[in-house]
Amino acid sequence: MSEAARKNRRIALSCAAVVAGMVGLTFASAPLYDLFCRVTGFAGTPLRAASAPGATEAGEALITVRFNSDIAPGLPWRFQPVQREVRVKPGEEMLIFYRASNPTAEPVSGQASFNVTPEKAGQYFNKIACFCFTEQRLEPGQSVDMPVSFFVDPDILKDPKTRDVTTITLSYTFFRMPEEKRVSDRGGPVRPVN
Repeated sequence: MSEAARKNRRIALSCAAVVAGMVGLTFASAPLYDLFCRVTGFAGTPLRAASAPGATEAGEALITVRFNSDIAPGLPWRFQPVQREVRVKPGEEMLIFYRASNPTAEPVSGQASFNVTPEKAGQYFNKIACFCFTEQRLEPGQSVDMPVSFFVDPDILKDPKTRDVTTITLSYTFFRMPEEKRVSDRGGPVRPVN
């Protein structure tokens, strides 16, 4: 093999490796971005915690946490917070509920995503337990109350960028999960719902 052919082969292999690396990064970008947001609170993503530190001694500081609910097109559920807002002391653990109902005559599965506004408060909003990112299946006519346990990190009061934050909104959006092919009572296939 001539020197020029070896050189062309190395260049071709290098280009193929770069393309393969770019394709790999494309598939990894969404999970890596999600991980980055969960670790840093970027883009209003609440952080996860095992437990609340307890209410602070920071006087009578209270933060209002409002709850919002949305349903993506195609999901026939009713979904709303049981209470519209609570007032919490930073560090205090709070438990609230959202209610979802399936008024249809068929089982329907959904999954929720969430965010916090203002975005700068996301790094201080910590969820201990919630129903997000877990498939929820509701049978015909079924209603469920889904818990969310959270606290606002007391450091929100020390950060000069968040000292003006007196209200935080936790917003959930439920999306319909694609139905897998099911077998009807008569033994025939049921078309998937999109």
